Amino acid sequence: MTDATAAQQFIEAIPHSKALGMTLEEIGEGRAVISMPYDTRFIGDPATGVIAGGAVSALMDTCCGAAVMTFPGARGTATLDLRIDYMRAAKPGQRIIARAECFHATRTVAFVKATAHDEDEGLPVATASGAFTMESVIRPADTKTGTKKEGAQ
Repeated sequence: MTDATAAQQFIEAIPHSKALGMTLEEIGEGRAVISMPYDTRFIGDPATGVIAGGAVSALMDTCCGAAVMTFPGARGTATLDLRIDYMRAAKPGQRIIARAECFHATRTVAFVKATAHDEDEGLPVATASGAFTMESVIRPADTKTGTKKEGAQ
């Protein structure tokens, strides 16, 4: 299974990802790009038409998880901690794009940074940093034989 296939299945398995219309744009080598179209169902402030922060949070969390899924040896993930700093409201009517990078991983935890922007790529809507579990296909060395076993965490 390719990174893109696994990440797409990961995204499709999360009900809110499908409901929010998330689309996998790019994937591979610990990186992911996912977009979410503007949708009036997700407006947080009817007076301005701005998308709710929760939808942006869901997009960033999903993008970070997808990036972890492409880290070498990763098989599964869950969010341990995610800090999101909102810089500004996304412009009404514009698609929001999240870009995440898994920049470091231990045997069981992956660390990720992400940004989200609308059509103005130079001015982020939000940034995120987080820690995610990383279920691995590689087991630590067996204490008796010193060999690694397939399928361990």
